[in-house]
Amino acid sequence: MTYYYYLGNIPHKRHTQFRQLNGSLYHEESIGLRGFSGVQSLLYHLHPPTQIQKIWIEGNVEIPYEDQSPLHHRHLRTANMTAKGDAVESRIPLMANSEICISVACPTRPMHYWYRFACGDEVIFIHDGSGILETQFGNLFYRRGDYLVIPTGVLWRILPDAAVEQRMLVVEAYGHIEPPARYLNRYGQFLEHSPYCERDIRPPNQLIVHDEEGEFEVRVKAGNQITSYLYHHHPLDVVGWDGHLWPFAFNIEDFEPITGRVHQPPPVHQTFEAPGFVLCSFVPRLFDYHPLAIPAPYNHSNVDSDEVIYYVEGKFMSRKGIERASITVHPRGIPHGPHPGMYEGSIGKERTDELAVMIDTFRPLKLTQHALKFEDKDYSYSWVNH
Repeated sequence: MTYYYYLGNIPHKRHTQFRQLNGSLYHEESIGLRGFSGVQSLLYHLHPPTQIQKIWIEGNVEIPYEDQSPLHHRHLRTANMTAKGDAVESRIPLMANSEICISVACPTRPMHYWYRFACGDEVIFIHDGSGILETQFGNLFYRRGDYLVIPTGVLWRILPDAAVEQRMLVVEAYGHIEPPARYLNRYGQFLEHSPYCERDIRPPNQLIVHDEEGEFEVRVKAGNQITSYLYHHHPLDVVGWDGHLWPFAFNIEDFEPITGRVHQPPPVHQTFEAPGFVLCSFVPRLFDYHPLAIPAPYNHSNVDSDEVIYYVEGKFMSRKGIERASITVHPRGIPHGPHPGMYEGSIGKERTDELAVMIDTFRPLKLTQHALKFEDKDYSYSWVNH
């Protein structure tokens, strides 16, 4: 994150003696990005985090891409996907390229192990549900509408609240996810015109120190392989930490929309950026207020990006036939725009109550065979007046 935070007990100076009640040293660990030149945090463990008892390959993660098909717009209806497994096992990868993988998940049980994505950062958007994101930085309580941003190096597991339905949109980034640079000053502070600020960011706020012995499994995904590591001491034995790198939650309802006299382009909705893609939030907002304004978006061709929209709630102003948990994919190379009647029909309307997450990638996405099971095959022809 862009600002300093700490939790628990830490020594006055970093890299100095910090002793436990029995006289032994706490074990300092640095977690940082871009070698030692990016943001980092220092954590203090009861036991060395390096004491591995056993290692084995848990499994391979192969993405079954679809065979080549004609370039066309897609609509995936994921509302009725099967709920099963935990927050990692239940993921269904729908599309990916070398910089991102987009999945959906409906977990039904807590994770019995901890997990780390070694290739980059993750964003988990909570469409439905509540529970605890448990990490070595502490517990973070999540709720519906939260973006859970988990930097690489963070050890985590999701413990859903019992009997609460869970639905998630998952973004794995092969790089680091950050606030857009144009929202920040040179010191990393959010500027006055940014649509959210530090007050909207929720760090972990409950640090529970574990000192149990037993068998504790940690799974690490690197490349297309998941490796399991068995530890004798509980991995969440951190007594304190400080720094600028930590997991956080940001709720989509705290995104303040930027509006104008005429229709504003998609960058005003941008929430995060990462190598190869941006992530945007469409939230309830007032429409354009020029007397001749057309609130619905104009037809446009994404000549340098593929556009993915995950529909959360409400009625989207430019689309027909879209339902909760629908996903549209509008690839580069062919134009798209409002459905028939939506362009003219938007004139005179004062606001929209839509809620959606958009991901624009700068390299082509490939859909998976899983995605084809959800596809509305008539969507490409939905712009034709019948």
